Amino acid sequence: MEPLETTRKVSGEPSSVGQVSEQRESLVHVRDLRKSYGDFEAVRGIDLDVWRGEAFGFLGPNGAGKSSTMRMIGAVSPTSGGTLRILGLDPATDGPAIRARLGVCPQDDTLDTELTVRENLTIYGRYFGLSRAECRERADELLEFVALTEKAKVKVDELSGGMKRRLTIARSLVSKPDLLLLDEPTTGLDPQARHLLWDKLFRLKQAGVTLIITTHYMDEAEQLCDRLVVMDGGLIAAEGSPSDLIRDYSTREVTELRFGPDVMLADHDALAGKVEDLAQRIEVLPDRLLLYTDDGERAVAAVHERGLQPAAVLVRRSTLEDVFLRLTGRTLVD
Repeated sequence: MEPLETTRKVSGEPSSVGQVSEQRESLVHVRDLRKSYGDFEAVRGIDLDVWRGEAFGFLGPNGAGKSSTMRMIGAVSPTSGGTLRILGLDPATDGPAIRARLGVCPQDDTLDTELTVRENLTIYGRYFGLSRAECRERADELLEFVALTEKAKVKVDELSGGMKRRLTIARSLVSKPDLLLLDEPTTGLDPQARHLLWDKLFRLKQAGVTLIITTHYMDEAEQLCDRLVVMDGGLIAAEGSPSDLIRDYSTREVTELRFGPDVMLADHDALAGKVEDLAQRIEVLPDRLLLYTDDGERAVAAVHERGLQPAAVLVRRSTLEDVFLRLTGRTLVD
């Protein structure tokens, strides 16, 4: 049984980005949205729509404005300006009604460690006014969905990190929300647990659940998101599907050239000058050169023809991480 019952209604406002032939329902409508903390403007006027049934992502470095935006969408932080409508409602006047229809998976697990896995679901359901019978039925459905049925009577403290994240997601679905907010859903998990959680989120999306995800994992965004925005400095730097962003802001392939530990950064700058015509863009890093090109193997052949002998060569496809770093830079932001 699917853990969330939804209908894929096609109605509402057309997209403001691109040519859209059909009308879709915007569950989150944002225009010139702003958020200030004193003199500091964390969100500086952004526009976006999240359509029913899609998985929408927020990417950005620390301090980009993602968390502030998510808190406003979650109707727990007031806006400082602009227009925000969530499920057609104004959070300034309809906050409780909005929150009753949201599912929230916070970055840190907030499970009750003194209760069993099953009790964490049944008691949470009572907060939404579900009857005891409904809570029991919902708990059974969700435990099966997140593969925790065998752990139903186990205390939360005995679960692994991956199990706790699955339980947190299950708890966020107890009320059959119209919109599910996930803040860094797989942070700190090992690869096996991450992939299992991706599978569960993908199944939710297939069932018609609308997801809004923040993540620092570029591969996660590529796997899960139909569309996303890259935020930087409180603004939206780019918006589109992962494949569209890679096409628009990178190249089909990237050739990485490493010249060994004895080659200094100044030598990399000189080497870059010798191959700059072989790529659309070259990035000089302390340990390697990155050649952004649509044909990586041809670039490698041309490098060898010019008498250059890198110690190691890697030709790979461009990824969302290449886009992210181009738009937001490589400088560490605390």
